[in-house]
Amino acid sequence: MRILALMLVLLGVAWPCSAQTILRSEPLVLAPYEVAFVRDISCPPGQVMKVTGAIRGLHRRKTCVSLTGEQASLATATP
Repeated sequence: MRILALMLVLLGVAWPCSAQTILRSEPLVLAPYEVAFVRDISCPPGQVMKVTGAIRGLHRRKTCVSLTGEQASLATATP
C-alpha cells in the first residue's frame, strides 16, 4: 500500500513537469544532449524548432517538429 501511495505522489509531482516550454529565441548555452524547443520563423506553421545541444567542437542539431498540446505549453519563457 505504501508503494502505491508513493507512486501516486510521484506521478502527481511529475505530471506538470512533462510539458515542454517553447522559447522565443535559441538559448546561448545548452548542455550536451539537452533539448530546447524554439518558436522560429524558419519552420512551417504549426511546427517548432527542436534544438539539441552538442559536445564541444560539434554543431547543434536543429530540426522542425510538430508538438501536440500535451507536450508543449505556450508559455513565454525567456532564456
